Amino acid sequence: MSDEIATQVTAAVLVIGDEILSGRTKDKNIGYIAEYLTAIGIDLREVRVVPDVAEEIVGALNALRARYTYVFTTGGIGPTHDDITADCVAAAFGVGIDVDPRARAMLLERIPEADLNEARLRMARIPFGAELIANPISKAPGFVIGNVIVMAGVPAIMQAMLDNVAPTLRTGARMLAETIEAGALPEGAYAADLAGVAARFPGVSVGSYPSMTPQGFRNQIVARAKDAAALAAARAEIEALVARLQAARG
Repeated sequence: MSDEIATQVTAAVLVIGDEILSGRTKDKNIGYIAEYLTAIGIDLREVRVVPDVAEEIVGALNALRARYTYVFTTGGIGPTHDDITADCVAAAFGVGIDVDPRARAMLLERIPEADLNEARLRMARIPFGAELIANPISKAPGFVIGNVIVMAGVPAIMQAMLDNVAPTLRTGARMLAETIEAGALPEGAYAADLAGVAARFPGVSVGSYPSMTPQGFRNQIVARAKDAAALAAARAEIEALVARLQAARG
């Protein structure tokens, strides 16, 4: 086993909620989590979106937690009847669930006890054996059980929870990235040669990203790797390729 494989830490994100699938709510968490994990050395490998259906949540959760180092879930831990994530996580792990005194105490920091009704207490129901994730915004906690990190769907709260749980996570080598400007070169002009570069540097991920800007068509080639030397060598070849093609076009 190579050092890179041995130190590789992987993750999946499970987004839970009918509102995401219907388009009513536009997800703002996936991109944020992806960038955050990349920055700390965790490779995000898969994202799934599932409805508020217990069987689908449990099935996806069990599949993902068996495959990756960590699974991050967002959504479904609020006070309403369709907030069933905590129950589904408990079912996936085969443990009980009830109002956690620690979580209840957290809610009381924001909600008067007289107002702590049954609906609000749903946010304090935590699977047995889970550790809590502090929520400085609305106080209702997330939690960690096994390799599953359960967070809110509201972006600001999710981000605060991620900040709180991140220091406890195992991380691997960080991904490095280099961007090479290809200007107005069309992808077809360099696609075959770029594939050759990717083949010569199997540890380097190479992608081409065209876009339209106010200044016109623009192409960027991005190389990513955890090995700085391999990344530098691949970048040099890509830059030489772009320079040669641009010179040929005059």
